[in-house]
Amino acid sequence: MSKKRPRPRVKKSNKRHPDRQLVSAMMLFYFSAFMLISLNGEIALEGMALSVVVPAFIYIATMWLPRFFPADKLLLAIANFLCALGVLILYSTDQGAGTTRGMQQAVYYGVGIGVMLFCILLVRYIRRWKFLINLMMVGAAILMVLPLAIGTEQGGATNWINVGGTSLQPSEVVKLALLLILSYYMSRRRFTPWFVFAVFCLGMLMLQKDLGTALIYYATTLFMFYASTGNLPLTGLGIVGGAGAAVLGYQMFAHVKKRVAIWRNPWLYYETSGYQIAQMLMAIASGGLFGVGLGLGAPRVIPVYFTDCIFAVICEQFGIIFGMLVLVMYVILILRGTSIASAARHSFHALLAMGATAMLGIQTFIIIGGVLKLIPLTGVTMPFVSYGGTSLVSCMGLIGLLQGVASVNQDDLTYDYDISHSQQEESMLPEAEHE
Repeated sequence: MSKKRPRPRVKKSNKRHPDRQLVSAMMLFYFSAFMLISLNGEIALEGMALSVVVPAFIYIATMWLPRFFPADKLLLAIANFLCALGVLILYSTDQGAGTTRGMQQAVYYGVGIGVMLFCILLVRYIRRWKFLINLMMVGAAILMVLPLAIGTEQGGATNWINVGGTSLQPSEVVKLALLLILSYYMSRRRFTPWFVFAVFCLGMLMLQKDLGTALIYYATTLFMFYASTGNLPLTGLGIVGGAGAAVLGYQMFAHVKKRVAIWRNPWLYYETSGYQIAQMLMAIASGGLFGVGLGLGAPRVIPVYFTDCIFAVICEQFGIIFGMLVLVMYVILILRGTSIASAARHSFHALLAMGATAMLGIQTFIIIGGVLKLIPLTGVTMPFVSYGGTSLVSCMGLIGLLQGVASVNQDDLTYDYDISHSQQEESMLPEAEHE
């Protein structure tokens, strides 16, 4: 028998940890920003509390949670930076307005971290999905019907319900279920279940007149269909069908016609419905390259600045250069998500990661394209940043799905390494015994 060779001693690396440096810089940035606002004039205890709570959330989500399972730390850092940015912008605009959106958004941020963790564990540890997928289909169908039965109208769409004094948007919750259901059935080449479910969801959204979310659902489904089949003719047919549905929606819904007219020339309707877009463009221009300063400017002159138009507020306070950096973060997030999807070994995980990435990318383009007047403005939110509990929580859930797939990918690599290492040791044994 050969003696077991001792393992070589591994010297401690003197290299710095870039992920820790990045997270430390983020925490310092937000601590300083919240303290700056809190000490401007009268001392604001809420702001001082946020200067501790928000960096703590960043640390928990980006440094503490990855200790328990493999994670893509850059993806986590970007998502949490954007979440904290939303809290900061909302709190800075709260000053003198008598609102508490910043504090509420911080609570939603904490809930979002919990939902992200739940989604990571779900993807990482669930192996038999059939019962859970069927349960999701039933629950999602009920949620999609609720706004038509007990919903309230906002911005021309009946897509909100009130639960215990809190407004919820069911279509945001159903996003996560939609991705899991589509990934499950597409990976098993079962066309009918996912097609019927997707058509049902789109039909409900059309009846609710929530065309922005309908576009996100439709484009994501079409993207996942092409990723799972590679069928270009049918995908092209789907694009043509979507364009036809857009024309039909333009003819059927008066508020869609109005939005297109405003998009073409907001200055013509400046005194009425074009006021919002005009004010957004002026806010971006007034910020210049470096912004007017945190908490400054006039964001409250923009209607619903805290949801649809928050990117304009960011550009006004921090400048166009910072706004471009935010766009770069979204691009990196999409690239990381695509990388996670391409590294997945199982078609279910690959489709899930690709779908989550596509959904975030499509939603980002729709809202920022609307703010920059590239396309007509719709009522969707800016992922991670805009005010709203269901929106923020669902976006963090999407990050959880991506992180879950990334975790499984790393487990697969570790398993391959262990197998390869054990085979190497076995192949060396006969030679050692002969010696």
